[in-house]
Amino acid sequence: MGLIKAAVSSVKGVLGDSWLETIEPDNMGEGTVMTCGVSVRKGKGSNNGTPASISNGSVIHVYPNMMMLLVDSGKIVDYSAAEGYYEVSQSSAPSLFNGELSESIRDTWERFKFGGVASSSQKVYYINLQEIKGIKFGTKNPINYYDTKYDAELFLRVHGTYSIKINDPIKFFNEVIPRNVSRCEFTDVSQQYIDEFMDALQSSINQLSTDGISISSVTSKSRELSKYMSQTLDADWSEFRGMEICSVAIASISYDEESKKLINMRNRGAMLKDAAIREGYVQGNIAEGLKAAGSNSNGAAAAFMGMGMGMNSAGGFMSAASATNAQQMQAHQAAQAQAAQANSWKCSCGASNTGNFCNNCGSKKPAPTGGVQWQCSCGTVNTGNFCSNCGSKNPSAPWVCSCGTSNTGNFCSNCGSKRP
Repeated sequence: MGLIKAAVSSVKGVLGDSWLETIEPDNMGEGTVMTCGVSVRKGKGSNNGTPASISNGSVIHVYPNMMMLLVDSGKIVDYSAAEGYYEVSQSSAPSLFNGELSESIRDTWERFKFGGVASSSQKVYYINLQEIKGIKFGTKNPINYYDTKYDAELFLRVHGTYSIKINDPIKFFNEVIPRNVSRCEFTDVSQQYIDEFMDALQSSINQLSTDGISISSVTSKSRELSKYMSQTLDADWSEFRGMEICSVAIASISYDEESKKLINMRNRGAMLKDAAIREGYVQGNIAEGLKAAGSNSNGAAAAFMGMGMGMNSAGGFMSAASATNAQQMQAHQAAQAQAAQANSWKCSCGASNTGNFCNNCGSKKPAPTGGVQWQCSCGTVNTGNFCSNCGSKNPSAPWVCSCGTSNTGNFCSNCGSKRP
């Protein structure tokens, strides 16, 4: 038994008039992966509500983004993924209309094709070739994630959606679809695949960690995550299930309580490296202490007396901390001022500038006459081979190796000796 494709003119002409009914796909929603064919009688515009049995001369309608399977007792006897009308012929060999599917489908056909004598109990099934979207996932338990930024093992929970596409409908029909069902949603068969998906998600998220992605940036790495998921799952899912991962969208990421505490502690420590923020923290704590003392119900005088005793014992530390913060802020401001002064230049129009163009007439900053500028580790901008402030050597200045070769890098281009 095979399929004969009918021309469009035939559908509308004499041949079309001879067809009393056609086989159409039953209702197919966004999450439907398979539905059976139902008989639609001409002139009434509605199906009879039951899967149609196929006989010689039956006409089957195939829509875009669908693959029609002609099945006999669970075995596929012919198929088509090309849009159009097809007449079933008992005397024809299988036609195998691939449509836009790859030729590898024919290899799957050889594996699952019907090997017996055709009977009269054939049925039609339609496989959805569109992307199946909005499949939800979520981690039951936190996933460990080593973050190189925090140098710590953190734990997160991930929720989102992913999508799949059926790339080998014959394999999908035989390996995934339950037997003796006339309709199948992906949610009907998804639990096992969601478990497999979550295993692959763990591996893929660990790969992001290996790539040095900070835990706070995982949400924005959906494209990379999809790629890793495809590499992890597609080999198995394509080979054994006939489907593939299309995309992964992360809707939310949350951290467990210990990870939150650690992240907050590290972020706070990173902020306190700034002397100005540190000084504000010190002064803020002093102000809070004074405020608390003033609102003491046992009397402000007693509270201030107690605070004074505490300040006498801790005052040395607070003063030293403030003095250190002030020194660091002054050094930072001085370095900034020195760098700004070194970069300043006067235009021919008389305007003083620090950028590359004059803020008055737009003229370009003239090239330095004393050589290429470089900034020393102490913050001083120089043009010579040695720092005018601390005497450090210009790291990019040319040097002559003991072999006589002149170089600018850290190793000799001739003998490989290290720069002295």
